[in-house]
Amino acid sequence: MNQEHAARRLGKGAVPAPAAPLPAALAAYATGEPEPAYRLLAEREDGTVVRCGQVVAKAHAADSDPEELAVRMRIAADRALAGVLLPPLRPVAGLLRGRPVSLWPYGDPVDAERPEDAPWEAAAELLAALHRVPLAALPGPLPAMRGPAKLARALGRLARAGGPDRGPRPDADSAPAPGGSRGGSGLGPQAVWDAARTLPAWARGEAPAPGGGVLCHGDLHLGQLVRGSAAGGGWRLIDVDDLGVGAPAWDLARPAAWFAAGVLGSSAWGRFLEAYRAAGGPAAGPPGCDPWPALDTAARALTVQTAALALAKAAENRRRLDDVERLMVESCARIGTLPPDLAGTRPA
Repeated sequence: MNQEHAARRLGKGAVPAPAAPLPAALAAYATGEPEPAYRLLAEREDGTVVRCGQVVAKAHAADSDPEELAVRMRIAADRALAGVLLPPLRPVAGLLRGRPVSLWPYGDPVDAERPEDAPWEAAAELLAALHRVPLAALPGPLPAMRGPAKLARALGRLARAGGPDRGPRPDADSAPAPGGSRGGSGLGPQAVWDAARTLPAWARGEAPAPGGGVLCHGDLHLGQLVRGSAAGGGWRLIDVDDLGVGAPAWDLARPAAWFAAGVLGSSAWGRFLEAYRAAGGPAAGPPGCDPWPALDTAARALTVQTAALALAKAAENRRRLDDVERLMVESCARIGTLPPDLAGTRPA
């Protein structure tokens, strides 16, 4: 039935206006205006984010647990996290088209064009402060950190993208061949699956994590830091979707994985690790000791997650892997030669 026919059936004299796209509807929700100006900051399956002046609105994933999100937002608004997490403009989420929506003050992100100025020390100090917050001081019930769930989601996306006609275009020596087979360099989706099998079930999101833990961000990368007037001029952590109790090593795992893969230089990694330890962070042991026994499982997990997403996106867009993506898949090929860690050590 076309729109004109539908209008006549409804007894209306005009064609009904089509529903606004989600970003436009999100901007209208944030401002209370029918057609406000906005800037789209992100549009992914796990969230849509728009900026309207000094307000940022986020439509969270449709399958978000509303009760857990409510607790995460209350934690972000709690004074125990002042100076660590950017607080929401409202401590509760609204609802738009069946999706939870939160409002936040705008903060300036890390400048991706100036990697030499990346605030690694500030990120480390914020993590250390987050990891030291007494759990008993926080509103509850505290949810689990969702880092392993994100790895499971990444592997699911790779599985959906890895059919016989969905693989990335072959590149003679480096890019994965179509259909998930190994290319000339021995890389491809199978390298990621082999690496995933070396991880304990809890790290793949297939079993509960070992007991204990601290408050963790769950998805730490430089895109999760902002600063400006809303943050009191200092850096603050944003995005609470994966916040919860878990192994603090997970929050150090992405820079650790980048360092191990050769993506992050030794100087930046050293400054990050040193700052985290100096600020009393519990995940990497005291200064001077080898951090890898504590970080290894989580770093391997983030390597698998990053490589799985890289291969899935390459397959979906019929493109070759870029240099960084290729390094992460190469790391998976090395990890896949390790014996399986069926139980895993207790997370740091």
